[in-house]
Amino acid sequence: MTAYVALLRAVNVGGTGKLPMSDLKAMCEDAGFAKARTYIASGNVVFESSLTEAQVAAALDRKLKDYAGKPVGVAVRTAAEMRTVLENNPFPDAKPNYTVAIFLDKPPPKDALDTMVAPDGEEARLGEREIYIHYPNGQGRSKLKLPAAKAGTARNINTISKLAGMAGAL
Repeated sequence: MTAYVALLRAVNVGGTGKLPMSDLKAMCEDAGFAKARTYIASGNVVFESSLTEAQVAAALDRKLKDYAGKPVGVAVRTAAEMRTVLENNPFPDAKPNYTVAIFLDKPPPKDALDTMVAPDGEEARLGEREIYIHYPNGQGRSKLKLPAAKAGTARNINTISKLAGMAGAL
């Protein structure tokens, strides 16, 4: 069995995508995933499965589409991949709640940062299937524009650390 972390896009954020975490846990269990546990109410779940990452993502996509009536973006990482995302944070001295990794389904284009507009001094670096961003003044009021990040889902370093720990403990 492999430990996985699933990160849902735009769930319970700003009044959109309402999904009780108990329902998310039940969907995971119904999909055959073991030891499902959610973390905070923003679409984070860890579990075990003998399926491949692609199979896990497809199964969860189907469950979420049935629930919501439309596709819900989901990024899936193994426990080891989550730990690597945390270890590869290019902004280790920045406040962890001011630094995020945007999780993508595939590697970001090499030129992804060429079109970035960062009016508040935001910094970004490319990862394997992530884009790391440091928001020196916080994310809430940022006017950052980064088209390559649009299809992803962001989690701050504190949340990534917690999820990596939870998945590693399975």
